[in-house]
Amino acid sequence: MAPTDESKPLDVDIRRLTPLDIHNKEFSKSFRGYSEDEVDEFLDLVVSEFERLIRTQEELQVELAGLESRIEHYRGLEETLKNAIVLAQKTADEIKEAALREADAIKRQALLDAQRTREDAQEMVKKSYEEVDRARQTLLRFRTEFKSFLESTIEMLESGTSGILERLNHKS
Repeated sequence: MAPTDESKPLDVDIRRLTPLDIHNKEFSKSFRGYSEDEVDEFLDLVVSEFERLIRTQEELQVELAGLESRIEHYRGLEETLKNAIVLAQKTADEIKEAALREADAIKRQALLDAQRTREDAQEMVKKSYEEVDRARQTLLRFRTEFKSFLESTIEMLESGTSGILERLNHKS
């Protein structure tokens, strides 16, 4: 270690202080050992950097807690949507069963009635099947939209957590 002028500024960038900087820092010798001012100045930088790191860590923990809360919210929403799908499927099945029972009753009655009654019954069966088809189409549309919603939610979560991981990796 070569002696240096005590008025020389430290050659460490505050924003880029790393454990390696601390480890490799060499202080110039003065009459009674290291320059106390230089050591004090460097230690002030160390304290400042670690305070900044602690604040950053606390901010990231708050942000992480917020994201975890949002994930819980989405999990609850997902459960609600799953229940809605089950209910929609059950309703569609009931509508289909009711429509089929009604169609069978109409067909039996049509065999006993005149040609006109038969034509009326066939028209009602056709409407019942159209209703079942509309219900099926509605269910398929709902399933597609729900799947798209879940995929976009997963992409958003992955994007958000990727950003956090990148920031955590850059900070460490």
